Amino acid sequence: MLPTARCLRFFHNVLARPRLPSPPMLRSMTGFGRAEGIVADKKVTVELRSLNSKQLDLFIKLPPAYREKDAELRLWAGAELTRGKAELVVNSEPVPGTRRGRFDEALVREYYHELKSIVSAVDKDAATDLVGHVLRLPEVQNAGREALADAEWDGVLALLREAARAFNAFRDAEGGKLLDDLRQRTGRIAALLAEVDAQDDGRAGRTRERIRARLAELEAKVDSDRFEQELVFYLEKMDINEEKVRLRAHCAYFTETLENERQQGRKLGFIAQEMGREINTIGSKANDAAMQRNVVLMKDELEKIKEQVLNVL
Repeated sequence: MLPTARCLRFFHNVLARPRLPSPPMLRSMTGFGRAEGIVADKKVTVELRSLNSKQLDLFIKLPPAYREKDAELRLWAGAELTRGKAELVVNSEPVPGTRRGRFDEALVREYYHELKSIVSAVDKDAATDLVGHVLRLPEVQNAGREALADAEWDGVLALLREAARAFNAFRDAEGGKLLDDLRQRTGRIAALLAEVDAQDDGRAGRTRERIRARLAELEAKVDSDRFEQELVFYLEKMDINEEKVRLRAHCAYFTETLENERQQGRKLGFIAQEMGREINTIGSKANDAAMQRNVVLMKDELEKIKEQVLNVL
């Protein structure tokens, strides 16, 4: 279905507004923004909140007078919110002391006579305030069926923009906390990797001597050439140089992505998965108690990183 003229005007007013460039930083999927004001003799409140989610999961609650704008708001939310389990709630209530809309007299009479007929058929002696029941029906007020004025909707859009600014400011503040935490944990993994690198230095020689000592204890007779061949094969399987290089590169790329891009939650998740593969391989090849301890510590930091990345937009 092609967009209506009002929908195009909505995008012009809300989406096409000029935006100031923002510094690159993380933005959290957790956010909250609220704005309220007087629009067309009504107190209008706009609230926008979100939590983490893989996709955009949007719930919109609007007063009856604004429900025709639901599709337009969903288009806006898709561009503005990107991801997250989000709620957009708009409330509207008359300002105390203002004049309410007039009643549709013909409709009031029709409902009254219909209800009176039903009551008479059920119990003609029943004491019931039929007029009060009819006047409380929302459809008997003309104001509920009037077309939404452009000026009123423009006022609601202004409040929506104000709530969105507060919402994004909240997301940025939470993103700053995530940035600091992720940067520290990535640095911790890099430091532990440096310890593993130091522990790996001379590990092949230590392994050779340990095997020779064990054979001597067993007084086993082995062919020296065959021993050297098997030992070389064994030491090659223990080599972790490639894994160290890749893990170091993944940590650097993770930090670079933290600093330089927005809306990179999925990308950070992919990099964290690759970091996990290299850490697991190092652990399986280590065959060294001190190195294994550092591998466990790296895994612990990485699990915390993965948990935090789930909150990154």
